[in-house]
Amino acid sequence: MSLICSISNEVPEHPCVSPVSNHIYERRLIEKYIAENGTDPINNQPLSEEQLVDIKVAHPIRPKPPSATSIPAILKALQDEWDAVMLHSFTLRQQLQTTRQELSHALYQHDAACRVIARLTKEVTAAREALATLKPQAGLIVPQAVPSSQPSVVGAGEPMELGELVGMTPEIIQKLQDKATVLTTERKKRGKTVPEELVKPEELSKYRQVSSHVGLHSASIPGILALDLCPADTNKILTGGADKNVVVFDKSSEQILATLKGHAKKVTSVVFHPSQELVFSASPDATIRIWSVPSSSCVQVVRAHESSVTGLSLHATGDYLLSSSDDQYWAFSDIQTGRVLTKVTDETSGCALTCAQFHPDGLIFGTGTMDSQIKIWDLKERTNVANFPGHSGPITSIAFSENGYYLATAADDSSVKLWDLRKLKNFKTLQLDNNFEVKSLIFDQSGTYLALGGLGGTFTSFHWSGWGPAPPSPTASRPGRGHGGSAATLRGPVGTAAPYPGLQFQTHRLSPGN
Repeated sequence: MSLICSISNEVPEHPCVSPVSNHIYERRLIEKYIAENGTDPINNQPLSEEQLVDIKVAHPIRPKPPSATSIPAILKALQDEWDAVMLHSFTLRQQLQTTRQELSHALYQHDAACRVIARLTKEVTAAREALATLKPQAGLIVPQAVPSSQPSVVGAGEPMELGELVGMTPEIIQKLQDKATVLTTERKKRGKTVPEELVKPEELSKYRQVSSHVGLHSASIPGILALDLCPADTNKILTGGADKNVVVFDKSSEQILATLKGHAKKVTSVVFHPSQELVFSASPDATIRIWSVPSSSCVQVVRAHESSVTGLSLHATGDYLLSSSDDQYWAFSDIQTGRVLTKVTDETSGCALTCAQFHPDGLIFGTGTMDSQIKIWDLKERTNVANFPGHSGPITSIAFSENGYYLATAADDSSVKLWDLRKLKNFKTLQLDNNFEVKSLIFDQSGTYLALGGLGGTFTSFHWSGWGPAPPSPTASRPGRGHGGSAATLRGPVGTAAPYPGLQFQTHRLSPGN
C-alpha cells in the first residue's frame, strides 16, 4: 500500500501526518501552505509545522516502463548493449594496431639514425687520422730554434685543416706596405714634442670616478671579460661577458645600443672598428664573429682556429684581423669575406698562444705564449723574427707604444717588462705586488704613460718621461681586465678600458677632480 498526498494526489517523497485532520501530506507542500495560511487545508483548523509528524516508509520503487517488462524487450536491450561493446572493442583493436605500427616505424628510424651516426663518427675519426698523417707533407716549414736575445728569420707554414687558405697575395702585401709607409711618416711628424695638455704625474692621484653602470650583462652568469672604446666616439663602450653576449653601450645616454648573441661560450676579446659600425668578438668556442651594430646581427663568422681564441687585434687598414689561439696558431683573416688568408705556427715551441697585438705600423706583430715567451713576427714573410724571454709565467698582455720603438709585456709573475725593439733587449722591469695579476696594459698615444689593470689591485699608471719622444694624442683605449665587481673606463692621456669580473662600469675621468 502506498501513501498519497492529500494536496498533490501523488506518492510523497517525505510524507508527514497532520494530527488535526489525520491526513497525509508531502512535507514541503504542507509547510508552504502553513506558512501562507497557518491552518490545515482539509478542515481549516489552526496548524503549525511543529505539530506535523513524519512518517517513516521505504523508498518508493518506480514501476518499470512497459517496454522492459516483456522477455523480448529485455533480450533486445541486452543485444543492443552487446553490439555497443563489440563496436567499442573493434575500435580499440584498430587504435592498438595503429600505435604498434607507429612505434615500429619510430624504432626503425632510431636504429637507422644510430647507424648513420656511428658511420659518420667513424669517417670523421678516419679523416682526422689522415689529416694528422698529411700535416708533415702540407708544405709546413718548421722554424729553427734561435737565441732568445737575437732576432731570427724562420720558416712558417700555412695548414689547411679548416678550409683552403687564400694566401698573402702581392696585392695584400702591397696594401700593408703602403699603409705602414703612411703611418710611419705621420708618426715622425707628430713625434718631436710631448703634447702640452698632457697631465702631470702628480695630478693622477686626483682623478675620481664619475659614473657607474650596472645591468649590461646577465646577473645569473656574472662577469665582464673584455672591453673596448669606440675610436670614433668614446661614449660608446663595447663589452664581452661570461654570459656569451656582446653589448654596445652608450655611456652618455646610459642606453644599451645593441646586445649581440651568437657565441656558444663566454666572450674573451672584443674590438671596435675605427671607422665602420662593426665590432669583433672572440670566444673559447673557437670562433671570431663580426657584428653589425645598427642591425644587431652577425655578418661574418671567421673559423680560423680549432681551439679557444685567446687574442684579437685589428690591422691599421681596418680590413684584416689578427687572432691567436690555444691551438698554437696565429691567423690573419679578411673581415669583408670572413676568409682566413694565412695561418702559421712555430712547431719548435709547441705551445698555446695567449695574446696577440699588431705593431702600429702593421707590418710586424707580437704574440705571447703559455711558456713565458714573447714572439715578434714579420707579417709579410710570416716568420718569427725575434723572441723575448724573461717572464716566468704565461704572458697575459702585450702592447706596443705609438712611436713603434717600445713593447710592454705582462705575465702571471706579477711583473711588467719594457723592451726596446731596436736593441732587442729589456730595459725596464716593473715588479708589482705578488698578489697583483696584470691582465691588461696599454701605452697612451703620447708614449709618456703606461696604464695597466688586473686582479688583486687597482688601475696603475707609470710615467716614463725621457725614454724617447712620442707623438701626442689626447686619448687611447684598448680592452683589458680588471678587479672587483665592475668594469671601468679610463679616459685622457692614459686611456684604457679595463673589464672586471663583475657586472658594471666605472668611468674615471683623467682630469683633476675633488
